[in-house]
Amino acid sequence: MNRHEELIRNFVDAWPRLDVDAIVDYFTEDGIYHNMMIDPVQGRAGLTAFIGAFLNGWSDVKWDILNIASAGNLVFAERVDHFKVGGKPVDLPCCGVFEIENGKIKAWRDYFDMGTYMKALA
Repeated sequence: MNRHEELIRNFVDAWPRLDVDAIVDYFTEDGIYHNMMIDPVQGRAGLTAFIGAFLNGWSDVKWDILNIASAGNLVFAERVDHFKVGGKPVDLPCCGVFEIENGKIKAWRDYFDMGTYMKALA
C-alpha cells in the first residue's frame, strides 16, 4: 500500500468518530468535495458546514473498503458505507475518486445511487 492509499484508508477510518473537524482536516485549504448528485463544495469552511449538516443524525458509521487502487496522485476507493440516519440503517455502495496534493485531499468525487440512499430512509 502506498502513502496515498494509506491516507484514504485513514480518512475512511475517521468517519465513525463523527468528528467534522477531524474529517475536514484531511483536505487541503481549498479542497473540494463533489457528491456527484449536487454541486461541489470547496474550502474548509464550506466543507465543515456541508459535512456537518449531513452527519447530523448519523450514527453507527462504518465504511468498508472493497477495493483500493492508485495511480500517481489519484486514489480510487470502492466502498460500502454503512450508517444509520435517524435510526434507519443505510448500506450504500460508493466509489470515491480522490486527488491528493502534499499529503492532503485536494478533491474528492463520490459516485453512488441516490435511489439506494432514499429507499433506505423511506
